[in-house]
Amino acid sequence: MNYIIPVAIIIIIALFFILKKPKKAVVKPFPSHWHQLLLDNVLFYRNLTPERQTEFQKRIMQFLSEVYIEGVQLEVTDLDKILVACSAVIPVFGFTEWHYYNLSGVLLYPDYFNEDLEFADTAQSRNIGGLVGTGRFENQMILSRKALYHGFSNTTDKGNTGIHEFVHLIDKMDGLVDGVPEKLLGHQYSIPWLDLIHKKMEAINDDKSDIREYGGTNQAEFFAVASEYFFERPDLLKRKHPELYKMMEMCFNTNK
Repeated sequence: MNYIIPVAIIIIIALFFILKKPKKAVVKPFPSHWHQLLLDNVLFYRNLTPERQTEFQKRIMQFLSEVYIEGVQLEVTDLDKILVACSAVIPVFGFTEWHYYNLSGVLLYPDYFNEDLEFADTAQSRNIGGLVGTGRFENQMILSRKALYHGFSNTTDKGNTGIHEFVHLIDKMDGLVDGVPEKLLGHQYSIPWLDLIHKKMEAINDDKSDIREYGGTNQAEFFAVASEYFFERPDLLKRKHPELYKMMEMCFNTNK
């Protein structure tokens, strides 16, 4: 999701990350007790072989060495770091190496927030679980801890806010958040992908699809919503939307 952010807040957050970002990333060893936290909270990790789990651990630590996670009116816990990192690693785990060059920091809010970034109980219209910044807020992400946790604790709703926002970042790596991830899909697949997107969006908007309604908003949101579905309920997506599943499998390089 993309929203217009008040200038004062943009400047404060941007300055924070400029001042805090390390000059050189140092990858720390994987804390051994995180393995159990991953097993308890991340189904994707639980389904990996031991060898792939070790690789996943390395990818988590690489991400955390490159991106700051800062809490707003909350203390960032190990589980917070793990779930943010998992949100980043899961969509690109099919690739040998991946770096989010378009992200420097993640701000973690305690709850859902509104377009003015207010999350207090007295604030109105608090329905945003995450957003990727633009303009002066470039290279930043804001996530609701509540939405983040819900995405990993509910493994049947085909939704995951963290994955959703990181898929937007992946989409944005070619310069546009347009639902066509040119960094992942070969040029020859762009037209078939767009044709498929429009067909699926039409079905959503005609109330003839089990894909989340928000996916019918635009191409970018369809890609993010379909990606959530793909990583949360792959077997169901394959059964109900085989053509889409095949395209997503190719896009995220998971068919190896």
